[in-house]
Amino acid sequence: MSKIAIYPGTFDPITFGHIDVIKKSLKLFDKLVVGVSDESNKDYLFSSYERIEIVNNALFKDLKLNKKKIKVVSFGSLTTDLCKKYKSNIILRGLRAVSDFEYEFQLAGMNRKLNQNIETIFLMSDVENQIISSRFVKEIVKLKGDIKKFTTKSTIKSLKDKYE
Repeated sequence: MSKIAIYPGTFDPITFGHIDVIKKSLKLFDKLVVGVSDESNKDYLFSSYERIEIVNNALFKDLKLNKKKIKVVSFGSLTTDLCKKYKSNIILRGLRAVSDFEYEFQLAGMNRKLNQNIETIFLMSDVENQIISSRFVKEIVKLKGDIKKFTTKSTIKSLKDKYE
């Protein structure tokens, strides 16, 4: 039986921090489902459809990662429901800094209360990518700064197209 992990997030846009977590997870799990949240109460720069396209382009066109091991999907449900849909008992979360931990710890606890069979695994991106956040990447590109060190070529193009 294959081990499937769910990596939920907004990915607005995907960064090298997210990609680090994805690459590390591929060493641990047989398959990864990247769940792009389409929760309507958040203010996204990109629509759910655009974010899925950006993630697909970054992972499969820019980085040439294995399409057989990664599935990118949109979801508007509880993450625990997404786990059930893809027969996974593992939620993968990325940690950048200690400040992320409290929120992520609470989230993991709530998911555990919703489904006792689900485990949350935390992975850290490499040191050089721990400071990267989607919010800062958007702000830098909006102010016409260089974001080559933070995300992939196709994502940069999508961001520039959005702000021009």
